[in-house]
Amino acid sequence: MSQIKLSPRLQAVADLVETKQKVADIGSDHAYLATYLVESDRVAEAIVGEVAKGPLDNAKKTVANSGLSTKIDCRLADGLFALTAEDKVETVVIAGMGGLLIKKILNDNRALGPFQQLVLQPNTDQDALRAWLVANGYRISQEQLVEEQPHRYEIIVAKPGQEELSDADRIFGPILRKEAGPVFQAKWQHEQARLQLVLDRLEEANQKTNAKYREAAAKIAQIKKELRS
Repeated sequence: MSQIKLSPRLQAVADLVETKQKVADIGSDHAYLATYLVESDRVAEAIVGEVAKGPLDNAKKTVANSGLSTKIDCRLADGLFALTAEDKVETVVIAGMGGLLIKKILNDNRALGPFQQLVLQPNTDQDALRAWLVANGYRISQEQLVEEQPHRYEIIVAKPGQEELSDADRIFGPILRKEAGPVFQAKWQHEQARLQLVLDRLEEANQKTNAKYREAAAKIAQIKKELRS
């Protein structure tokens, strides 16, 4: 039983990590996730990668206070460069970053992949991340939407494989849009309302020919279609 209390977002990420594997958490939050996974016997070992010394020191402190320094290795490096093939990491977690940054991290050291499991929690640009996954030998095996007020977080789990995504799959998530649960509905209703405000302001400024106006209008149309389906 772990002594670490995770936020709903990180708990959902932890629950999606397959058990008894060696996991790497890239850009960890004080190594809370890695510590939880090892303490709860979901994984035997973990590697924590941090790009700056301050966060690395925070991670090391959490690990040391939990008595897990022999099981969790905290390393200073940029993204996946914290890992080597000899580490034999099976699952990589990257959570709490923008989707474009996660995509860059995965792309910068593709020679290490494909990993048996990726558990990704992008805060933005989820569509770009999904596109990268299917273009680089991964299929999306699970998706989850977690509400942690005032935010809603998408979690994407990918495994090696082939898959094609439609535009709607890429934007809304191939699994999330099939389930279309209440959090999904709330997320996209909120996004529709936000985009409508953008349209209203541009209309007031006589900017209906503006590219931003056309982009927002097109996205609203996509959302309306998805929520009706």
